[in-house]
Amino acid sequence: MNKLRITSITSVAVMLLSLTGLAISPAGAAVDRTGKTCVQEGRVVNSGGVTYTCAYTKSGLVYSQGRKLSGSLTVVCGAMENWCAAMTKAFTKKTGVETKFVRLSSGETVARLNAAKANPEFGVWHGGPADGFGVARLDGLIEKYESPTRHMIPAKYQDTDGYWTGVYVGALGFCSNKKELARLGVPVPKSWADLLNPKLKGQISSAHPSTSGTAFTTLWTQVTRLGGVEPGMAYMKKLHNNILQYTKSGTAPGQIAGRGEVAVGIIFSHDCVAYREQGLPLTVSFPSEGTGYEIGGVALVKGAKNPEAAKAYIDFTLSAEAQNLGPTVASYQVLTNPRAKLDRRMVTLKKLTIVDYDFGKASAAKKALTTRFDAEIAVAPKV
Repeated sequence: MNKLRITSITSVAVMLLSLTGLAISPAGAAVDRTGKTCVQEGRVVNSGGVTYTCAYTKSGLVYSQGRKLSGSLTVVCGAMENWCAAMTKAFTKKTGVETKFVRLSSGETVARLNAAKANPEFGVWHGGPADGFGVARLDGLIEKYESPTRHMIPAKYQDTDGYWTGVYVGALGFCSNKKELARLGVPVPKSWADLLNPKLKGQISSAHPSTSGTAFTTLWTQVTRLGGVEPGMAYMKKLHNNILQYTKSGTAPGQIAGRGEVAVGIIFSHDCVAYREQGLPLTVSFPSEGTGYEIGGVALVKGAKNPEAAKAYIDFTLSAEAQNLGPTVASYQVLTNPRAKLDRRMVTLKKLTIVDYDFGKASAAKKALTTRFDAEIAVAPKV
């Protein structure tokens, strides 16, 4: 008798649940947010495996058309590894897309993208100087993608045709080991001319312009400030006499200077600040004649295997939420999203003398210039 009563109650409960099924949603069920009002432009949210971006439209701030994401994504990343790891990990946590990265310098990235053009191994290129992205565009390696929140980023930090968008800015500077400079009796360098001091022979480290976007920025800065390729190359030939070695990675000269193997490394200043934060005896200075800068970009790789995830990743990188991750992992680039937080360790660009760096011209000239550098400078004997 009791058994029958229990069965009856259970049956009734099941029937009631089935009748009210339309009103009760299981936990984690997708809620369509497309077109619904949102409050923070650029914010990327995930609802039941569907990703939405809060963007401005004629109707005001609303969520964009959702993307049902799945699978995996591989990002080729041109910044420091801790920054790359923070970005990809946060995207995975937000969307559930298994996201990993491969850290490559700018020149290496273009070479890898070209080698795998028919079967791309990467979906997104994230980080590294914009002139590298320009070369990739000329080679047909990246394609247009205009994120719904792209207009948040100032126009000067993006490709006008939509091939890449800037996520950070970095200024080229000198990263000097104070102990080594004192030993050599050399003051902290404050000009490009200071780097030609004979006392610094074998005491300067720079990356190679063919592999490193940082080093190409150094080369193009000379071309720009001195008014042409020939005077720019002439300066680089003189500097070559004081170079200990050319590294593959643009950040390596800061590490080499930090270890005391050289007195000065030529790198983007935020990387030097990061090494200094680790306790290395380093100081940052900038050339009085003018310095170059980078716009670290993000772009969709042409033929990406998981384009929806790649586009969602790009949306995320433009958000203040993503850009604010930088300082949490000791990456102190200037951020392009005006809503991102300032950090006292970020350089104040207005205080520097900046050359009129033309990224379009730099991209168009890069292959010819690096070929000349290889033939005329890199292998030249030092005098």
